[in-house]
Amino acid sequence: MRHVAFVVYPGFELLDMSGPASVFTSANRSLGLREKPPFYAINLVSVAGGPVTSSSGVTVETQSLKDLTRKAADTLLVVGAEREHLLPVLADPSWMAWLPKLAGKARRFGSVCSGAILLARLGLLDGCRVATHWDACAPLAAAFASVTVDPDSLYVVDGRLWTSAGVTTGIDMALAMVAQDLSADIAGEVAKRLVLYARRPGYQSQFSPLLQAQVKADSPFAELMAWILANLACPLDVPVLADRAGLSERTFHRKFVAATGETPARFVETARLDAARMLLCRGLSLKSVAAEVGLSPAARFSEAFERRFGVSPRLFREMHAEF
Repeated sequence: MRHVAFVVYPGFELLDMSGPASVFTSANRSLGLREKPPFYAINLVSVAGGPVTSSSGVTVETQSLKDLTRKAADTLLVVGAEREHLLPVLADPSWMAWLPKLAGKARRFGSVCSGAILLARLGLLDGCRVATHWDACAPLAAAFASVTVDPDSLYVVDGRLWTSAGVTTGIDMALAMVAQDLSADIAGEVAKRLVLYARRPGYQSQFSPLLQAQVKADSPFAELMAWILANLACPLDVPVLADRAGLSERTFHRKFVAATGETPARFVETARLDAARMLLCRGLSLKSVAAEVGLSPAARFSEAFERRFGVSPRLFREMHAEF
């Protein structure tokens, strides 16, 4: 039996804990009669133990960090919270006393969402590459120079350290843990049982190209960007896009850059390469992927892919085929 311990505190984000916990318990159900007792056991821990209330008002019962040291957790995950709930925890010396001990004994440890800030405060992220909620990326990088923050990935694995980005990405990370511990087939069964749209690999960005552009401004081109994503195989140069937007080419280019912070050509290439990564993970040939995303011939596609991601599409497909 592998004990998975979630470290919580007053005001914690409930989904940071309940989402991944559901993945592990669903893995037990997917194993069925093949594994008894259950493969995973869930423990909720806090500094003092006892009832702890989440930001949504739901209260959970916990054991103390001190008690957990008697039975080392296989996996230790610190959940996240909004800033006002993190600050009291950062000022609590009890964390300094117990959490590093637990992390040191665990086979793997990490965080969900902004829980990475607590690990960083304890020096447990020094020299590591990590993920965290997009809103915490800049503050984490600024406060802890020895930590390399990856603002794009859904989750990052760095040795024993596993960190995930915002809230629901903890589910993606937990699925990857199940795949590592058991098999990709079991992880797939869990995703199906939880009615998840897809198992998302860690490299996938927190935001799609469309959402990234919309976050930067209330874009007047939202409808156009959605059309681009649905028509990647079509010609998508400035004349085509400007005509669809009902603007002159010069005006369209200027307004698009002002609204999104990038040129139309850059947006289109990003959308195409983002789609290409997902298609490669399905095992499609380079020629097929290049055609589907509008980057034919395959040589042109390979050059653009390697320039953007630093790895050839062929090698990328081999690395991520399990997804």
